Amino acid sequence: MEGTCPPARWEEGSGLRRKRAVLAVLLHFLETYKGLLQEEESAGKVIKELYLLIMKDTSLYHELEDEILKLHQLGQGVLGVPGGQGSPGGPEVTGSGVPREEKAVLQPSEECVFTTLGINSHLFACTRDTFDSLVPLPEEIQVVPGDTEIHRAEPEDVANHLTAFHWELFRCIHELEFVDYVFHGERGRRETANLELLLQRCSEVQHWVGTELLLCEGLGKRAHLLKKLIKIAAICKQNQDMLSFYAIVIGLNNAAVSRLRLTWEKLPGKFKNLFRKFENLTDPCRNHKTYREVLAKMKPPLIPFVPLILKDLTFLHEGSKTLLDGLVNVEKLHCIAEKVRTVRKYRSRPLCEWGARGGGTAGAGGALLGGPTQP
Repeated sequence: MEGTCPPARWEEGSGLRRKRAVLAVLLHFLETYKGLLQEEESAGKVIKELYLLIMKDTSLYHELEDEILKLHQLGQGVLGVPGGQGSPGGPEVTGSGVPREEKAVLQPSEECVFTTLGINSHLFACTRDTFDSLVPLPEEIQVVPGDTEIHRAEPEDVANHLTAFHWELFRCIHELEFVDYVFHGERGRRETANLELLLQRCSEVQHWVGTELLLCEGLGKRAHLLKKLIKIAAICKQNQDMLSFYAIVIGLNNAAVSRLRLTWEKLPGKFKNLFRKFENLTDPCRNHKTYREVLAKMKPPLIPFVPLILKDLTFLHEGSKTLLDGLVNVEKLHCIAEKVRTVRKYRSRPLCEWGARGGGTAGAGGALLGGPTQP
């Protein structure tokens, strides 16, 4: 029928005009409803799919460069999408060995990069045309066994430096970061940078413990290092630094470390028994009952095992509805507030004693993880 025939301009104008029309509508929609899209992830799913399809074809339509650049800037700010292969212009930031899909375009107006480094990785800034030339650094390809700082340092110094360093990280976390991390997840990433840095640090210490042991050559030397690491864990517990304590114990429980049968057999009986107690303390059975009982007897200042706080908050958030019959579930909010208040209590007194004994600088704490096995 005549009424259903497309206008002549659509038949004649190939895809360029249609692309420009779609871009205009999408740009207007993103600018108008960016607040809604940032708050409700489901609302932006279709828009994000359309955005990705457009960005995939950018190389075919150079005439639309200005519109596509504006769309890319809005897409990163509103939808939180990474820079893709078709991302226009600008320097790119990437980790060594990271797939192309995880690169990010740094816009001229941006002054910093909202990302964290993974274990044994680096950040590189480069132009888009030089991205393919990036290769892993020599020290990232192969780690060479050898003596590192841990072999020369005293257990007390290592433990006190870890406590001082982790206290500085823990002290910088705003209480609301715990709520944002649980309620908003990836969308709250920019608001939880300090919290994510501490979580990453916990993983780094676990990795560091296992790596140091596995790179140590010689049975006697490895057994001595294992004994030293157990001592460090004991001093961290005495310092009430439960984050470092947990990280070291988890690192020693790594499957690769557990298989060092001869090393464990050479460990003195006193330290074997001590490590069994540590395993019991970190046992997750009955919702970490043993750890919670020990933590309840501690007085501030102390550094808790932060991942468990996030687990509790996640359980409170997902286990009950925020709205009941159209009304706010005040009881749920009270429970979450009470859990967050415990963080304030842990930090209610300054960590002066261990800072004085261990050197008290975050830089020194980080340096102890140095050498060829630095995370």
